[in-house]
Amino acid sequence: MSAKTDDLKIPRHIAIIMDGNGRWAKERGLPRTEGHRRGADSVEAIVEGCGEVGVEFLTLYAFSTENWKRPKIEVSALMKMLEHFLKIKMPKLMEQNVRLQAIGRLHDLPERTQKQLHKTIEATSQNSGLTLILALSYGAREEIIDGIRSLVESVEQGHLDKGMVTADVFSKHLYTRYFPDPDLLIRTSGEMRISNFLLWQLSYTEFYITQTLWPDFRKPQLVEAIREFSRRDRRFGGVG
Repeated sequence: MSAKTDDLKIPRHIAIIMDGNGRWAKERGLPRTEGHRRGADSVEAIVEGCGEVGVEFLTLYAFSTENWKRPKIEVSALMKMLEHFLKIKMPKLMEQNVRLQAIGRLHDLPERTQKQLHKTIEATSQNSGLTLILALSYGAREEIIDGIRSLVESVEQGHLDKGMVTADVFSKHLYTRYFPDPDLLIRTSGEMRISNFLLWQLSYTEFYITQTLWPDFRKPQLVEAIREFSRRDRRFGGVG
C-alpha cells in the first residue's frame, strides 16, 4: 500500500463506525450472522492496512450499549464470534506487532468473552505497532456519566480540587484517557449520525461518510478515506 500512500497525510488515530453488516446480508438473502462474519474479514483487512501505512491508533465501534437490545440469538452469536476472533487472530496480531486494548463497560460482556479479551490484551501488551482499540458495550453518554462519577469521587476523596477541573482533567477520567482523540472518523453505509460514539473525543475530528457497507470496506476504501483526509485543512477553530 505504500506506493499509494507515500504522498498522503496519515491520521495518527482513525475511529470507525462499522455499519452495514445486516444490510449487506439482507441484500444477498443471507442471515445477519453471515454479514457479521464478512464484517470480521473487513476488520482484519483494515487492521493490516492501518499498520502498513503507519496509523498509530485504530478504534472500532464493535458493540454498543444499545446493541444489547438486539434479539438474544444475534447477541449470543456476536459474542461467540468476538471470542473466536480474539482467540484465532491472536497469532496474527502478534505477527503484525498490534497491541489490543478495549473501552466500554466491559464487565457487561459474558464471562468467557471477558476472559478471552483480557487474555489477548495481555498477550499483545508489549507490542509496539498499531494500537487496536475495540469499543465493546460502549456508549459515549455512559462514558461521560462514568467520567463524571470518577471526577466527583476524586474531588470527594481530596485528590482533586474542584477549581482545578478543566477539559483536559476531565479527559483523564474517560475510558480513552490513554489515547489521543481521533483525527479521522469513518462511517460506512452512508448513515449521517455518530450513534453515541466518542461524543467528547470527536470535537475536532474530520468525518468521512461512505456509502460502502462495512463487509465491502477494505484497503482501497481505507486509502480513499485517508486521501480525502489529506485534502482537509484542519484549523481547530483558528484562522486558516
